[in-house]
Amino acid sequence: MKRSCLSVLLVVLFGSLGCQEPDSGLKTDGNADLARLDFRKVVKDAKDKVFPAVVYVKCLKESHAMGKKITEEVSGSGVIITPAGEVLTNWHIVDKAVEVRCLLLDGRAMDAKVVGSDKDTDLALIQLTLPAGAGALPHAVLGDSTTLKEGDFVMAMGAPWGLSRSVSIGIISCTSRYLPKNSEYSLWLQTDASISPGNSGGPLVNTAGKIIGINTRGAMMGGDMGFAVPAETIGYILPQLREFKKVNWSWTGLQLQPLKDFNRNMYFEGDEGVIVAETDPESPARHAGILARDRILRVAGKPINALTEEALPLVRRGLGLLTKGKPVQVELLREGKTITVTLTPRRKGKVEGEELDCPRWDLTVKAINQFDNPDLYFHRKKGVFVYGIKYPGNAGNARLQTQDIVLEIDGKKVVTLEDVKKIHKAALKNIKTRHRIVFTLLRNGLMCQVVLDFARDFEKE
Repeated sequence: MKRSCLSVLLVVLFGSLGCQEPDSGLKTDGNADLARLDFRKVVKDAKDKVFPAVVYVKCLKESHAMGKKITEEVSGSGVIITPAGEVLTNWHIVDKAVEVRCLLLDGRAMDAKVVGSDKDTDLALIQLTLPAGAGALPHAVLGDSTTLKEGDFVMAMGAPWGLSRSVSIGIISCTSRYLPKNSEYSLWLQTDASISPGNSGGPLVNTAGKIIGINTRGAMMGGDMGFAVPAETIGYILPQLREFKKVNWSWTGLQLQPLKDFNRNMYFEGDEGVIVAETDPESPARHAGILARDRILRVAGKPINALTEEALPLVRRGLGLLTKGKPVQVELLREGKTITVTLTPRRKGKVEGEELDCPRWDLTVKAINQFDNPDLYFHRKKGVFVYGIKYPGNAGNARLQTQDIVLEIDGKKVVTLEDVKKIHKAALKNIKTRHRIVFTLLRNGLMCQVVLDFARDFEKE
């Protein structure tokens, strides 16, 4: 009896969803049609449209985080979006991958190459290497995430834990979830459909069998709570990944704040514009003369508004898509007066520095990047820092620490990874006659020196 009641309840719920979603394929013209709906058929029909396009993605990627270069295996999911074998997945799955392999639902295994990726939105596009005579591949279609409402049923598909394909069912808990430090250019779809490790990169699907998001983040504790990149965001990113292999974001250096900032308990007058919280040093915004507490009203003649923090990603996206090197007029309100300044965005460039392994020293170093390491960038606009330390190892014994900014090694100035590479190569060449070297460091804003003795070979011990 309880099972029958549950079936009736789910039928009614899916019937209600059909009324809200014109492209769902569900008949909604009359109560009789709603009563005849079978939620199991709705799920099966949607699953059958997308499941054949879901792939298991396995990567070999290089990592320097443990103090030496290691190759590790990671896995996730993806979804084929074209008959030619284009696959959408996450940036964090294929980042630094040296080998990518995919397993299709029908058992075929194919190599793949990374076409393009974007760390800011955690999206990547890979291309399957099709064997001769492979023919058109099953693929899924992108849907419209802007029509979603809280309570709409969705399905999360993928290969969780590296197992066979699976589907989990839930609802959209929030259509516009803002996650601090993770919502630069896009809001998230929040769902209670289970997104387990390995489900990342798989599709979030509506009852019409269309992709309305890419699964990206899941909660390991506190119940089922997962987050997906909306299809609306994918629509902006995908063409750039195809054409440029990356997203050519523009950078203005504006740090923005909503008019009604609940978290900071700050509320500004009016309901138009967005507040400038700060401008980055040496940024286009600072060169334009924009100041903290200015209220930006229009950019290039277009009004911008951010009443709450949920509106900030859309504003940042608009700024990020401005033409690089082309001056635009910014109208802002300062101390009750409207003024206009000229802002010239420039290319954002890399959002993460390159890495280098230093064997025998038992450490890895990384280039400072203003977006990835803002605290270090404050002290050193261009430089190198200790990224990873191997334990046990010579760097650990010398009490070197991660986040140490390297100023000099053996009296030689260090600015780039190439500087470190040359000094390291020379040190290993003369190791039989000299096996101690002095690092001059900037640690928490204070200068110090550390003597590194690399006589021991921990790899052989």
